[in-house]
Amino acid sequence: MKPLLSRIASLTVVAVALGAMSGCSLFEPDRTEGSYEIAGGSATGVYFSYGEQMATVLTAESDADFSVAETNGSVENLLRVGAGDALLGFAQSDAAADAVAGVGEFEEPLPIRALARLYDEYVHVVVREDSEIGDITDLAGHSVSLGAEHSGVAVVASRILTAAGVDEASMDDPRLDLGESIEAMEQGEIDGFFWVGGLPTPGIENLVEGVPTRLLPIDAELVDRVNSAHDGVYRVSDFPAGEYGHDEPTSTMTVPNFLIASDAAPDDLITDALRIIFDARAEIAQFVPAFALLDRRQAIYTDPIGLHPGAIEYYRETRH
Repeated sequence: MKPLLSRIASLTVVAVALGAMSGCSLFEPDRTEGSYEIAGGSATGVYFSYGEQMATVLTAESDADFSVAETNGSVENLLRVGAGDALLGFAQSDAAADAVAGVGEFEEPLPIRALARLYDEYVHVVVREDSEIGDITDLAGHSVSLGAEHSGVAVVASRILTAAGVDEASMDDPRLDLGESIEAMEQGEIDGFFWVGGLPTPGIENLVEGVPTRLLPIDAELVDRVNSAHDGVYRVSDFPAGEYGHDEPTSTMTVPNFLIASDAAPDDLITDALRIIFDARAEIAQFVPAFALLDRRQAIYTDPIGLHPGAIEYYRETRH
């Protein structure tokens, strides 16, 4: 067998090509057996990079083909996994909680289980450095993308604006995904955008190389107001000094994200997938730094989403 790094490098092209295909699923017998989709996110975000490398290593180490699909993010991923169109997916914990309760963006509860808590995502509110916008309340009256339709970004942005007393109707929201937001910012078509993702988010790293930007602060008081209405799922953190080229740390809000699957996903498939993913984490972290944060001891903390039985079996087998 080739070393894992060599297999990852040689199969990345395969994973990208498969990502353009429609997803296949265990749960629909008319689909091709042994081909599975991972519901990712924007091609310029961490979800997609994470899913791309997962697809590569799962394809290399199993008898199945895995592909990553570009999506609008958490809400769409939950819908795709819940419908059986994707085997695995990524979702913010707040959107996942809404999904299993059948509230918010979800008309009815979805049959979703968690496989692992992956890492905490950071809320980015990006504006041009020369903008007059100084804090969240200044966003009123400006053109600001609050995230694509069916995205976890839109869920978080709405909650922050409500807590800050900003009327969304006072803003021009073009509902762009991350790649579109970056392009619109480069063209001077929007004043700012929201994004929720890991550090660093590749697309924003590329943006700040050509467009001077600032990150608006989200302070502890505002996070407390958001939490008072949403079960305390959010935390206060900082963008570290040096992140995205900024000299000083900036306060912000974080939200955990989960790897998810449907209740209907076979237990042994989930157990095997987790074994492969955890065994490859050090190698994959060389491609996606957020992968280094995957920790078995923390992965089991997925409240309020229950763990899939296949995930429970994996964690029992590897308990020390």
